[in-house]
Amino acid sequence: MKSLVCLTLLLFSISACARAQEPVPLARGNTPGEPHHHLKIENEYVRVYYVEVPPHENTQLHQHDNDYIYVSLGPSDVVNAILNKPEIHLQFKDGETHFTRGGFAHVARNLADSPFRNITIELLRPQAEARNVCGPVILDAGFAECDPPPGSWSAMTQFETAEVKLDHVVLSGNGKYRDKVSELAFLVVGLGGSDIKLIGNDKSPKTLQAGGMEWFDRGSKVRFSNAGTKPAAFLRLIFKRPPHYLKK
Repeated sequence: MKSLVCLTLLLFSISACARAQEPVPLARGNTPGEPHHHLKIENEYVRVYYVEVPPHENTQLHQHDNDYIYVSLGPSDVVNAILNKPEIHLQFKDGETHFTRGGFAHVARNLADSPFRNITIELLRPQAEARNVCGPVILDAGFAECDPPPGSWSAMTQFETAEVKLDHVVLSGNGKYRDKVSELAFLVVGLGGSDIKLIGNDKSPKTLQAGGMEWFDRGSKVRFSNAGTKPAAFLRLIFKRPPHYLKK
């Protein structure tokens, strides 16, 4: 009888451990997910999350089904513990931006005395033909050394795929730029030092600060202005395909 009880407890313990190892999804719509990933924007193109992990804490084991781009907000010192793979120690600078393929589960452990923060942009279409252009967005891959174009507004493409193009945009002190009507949808994400006014034809004026994000549909016309005396930077992620393509 005692051996039967022990065997039952052992089987229960194994079953509980197996359940504990099942990755949780990220939030979708009204369905909650991994609690450190806060869903901010969701549409047919993307799910955009603000991620914050307190000092010396970690996320739950969670699943990334889609390819994604992540933007570090402030310096970070983390361990990337991918399920069934060796752990990787990563240190990022403020604004460092990278692309990674989905289809894995992991835990992010914050080793620092400050919060680990980033913006995670899940790309809901498969990203074929991914390549670096003027920046090391894909880690351990080559990229071109590009000089910024002259003028109060400079946009340098850092990375692109068959579906998206990622630009690093710098607006000079007291600079202004009025974008033409966009034939494609795009997302903007503020980088460190950013304090840019956004005025869209269908939105109230807003200030884009570090970590701030704003979505613009096709047909949007946006004016960007920098009221400060120092340059301000942000990322612009342009989606090359219109919505009717996504539904095919």
